[in-house]
Amino acid sequence: MIKDTIKEFISIYVHIPWCVHKCPYCDFNSHGLKNSSIVDHQEIYTSAVTKQIKLAKLNSNIVIHSIFFGGGTPSLFSPIFIDKILTSIYKNFSVKKGCEITLEANPGTIDQNFFHGYKEIGVNRISLGIQSFNDKHLKSLERIHDRNQAINAARLARKIFDNINLDLMFALPNQAMSELQEDINTAISIEADHLSYYHLTIEPNTIFHKFPPHQPDEDLSADMGDEVSKKLTNCGYQHYETSAYARDNKECIHNLNYWTFGNYLGVGAGACSKISITNGLQRRLTCYKNPNQYVNEAKNNNFYMETKEILESKIVFEFMMNALRLNQGFTKKLFEKQTKLNIKKIKKELAEAKDKKFILETSDMIIPTQFGRNFLNELLQIFMKD
Repeated sequence: MIKDTIKEFISIYVHIPWCVHKCPYCDFNSHGLKNSSIVDHQEIYTSAVTKQIKLAKLNSNIVIHSIFFGGGTPSLFSPIFIDKILTSIYKNFSVKKGCEITLEANPGTIDQNFFHGYKEIGVNRISLGIQSFNDKHLKSLERIHDRNQAINAARLARKIFDNINLDLMFALPNQAMSELQEDINTAISIEADHLSYYHLTIEPNTIFHKFPPHQPDEDLSADMGDEVSKKLTNCGYQHYETSAYARDNKECIHNLNYWTFGNYLGVGAGACSKISITNGLQRRLTCYKNPNQYVNEAKNNNFYMETKEILESKIVFEFMMNALRLNQGFTKKLFEKQTKLNIKKIKKELAEAKDKKFILETSDMIIPTQFGRNFLNELLQIFMKD
């Protein structure tokens, strides 16, 4: 049970672990439905999630400023069950007026009535997992939608919601620059408020790791990343985080909470929490990953397979791993607030990062340079302690 948290806004992440088909690049805690139906899971899983919410006793002065339904494919759940989860959150926590409420959706599982239903229950931001508008690349990624479904879903979301995000990827198998440019132009034409544009990275424990596809080489991949940034910036999107672009005042509040090392409560199978506790210590909690085990353990009010404190030797790296993704950098006061350490504690590391031209330091800011953003892993290694 979570009890002692600091006085600040926090976020809630709700994990819906099922999808129609597990994509070969995906390393998230997601489970293909195979021979089952989502109807078999919605009610019992929602009951477990709302029970976890009820028992997660946060201090009464904590205010929720963002809620994010991720997956898996949350849009498989009908508005009825999403509403039950939201109702539980509002019943048990103080929620900020105008709280950002995001729901991830797959273009291949769009139900127009569901979209209207989500809006009616308070979802005010939709994030569509497009990945590409190219049928050839969608097939290689084993997405369950095609180009027309992606465009239609995005236009429907644009019509219904005031705030939409499109998830896209570059450096796809055998992708040419001209194909990337066509993807970017299509995304721009939809006039999304936010675009998340990721480099396809081959992660362990994925099908692509076992059977690696042929991706563009490092030079072409870098050029593709530059092309994404250049075209979107020229079209009025602010490149505010490594993979995120937003119109004015449309930055993702939920993700910014992560990047600024804020606290968050994760509910559902495999969801993680980071909560500040007494004496400046911070604790991570990880829920049981297998959905069936999560539901069964919930019957005994047991949700977490692992609970551990973040050690001082690790907290600097964890902060930097998040905050250095922000192109405008972070304030020294934020570092001290979130880590409970004096900025002088990392004087040596900052000096090394400056010498290598990875960062700029002002009286109150730490800002990654373009060079530092290009070599973020090398920059982060400076702050990693054995």
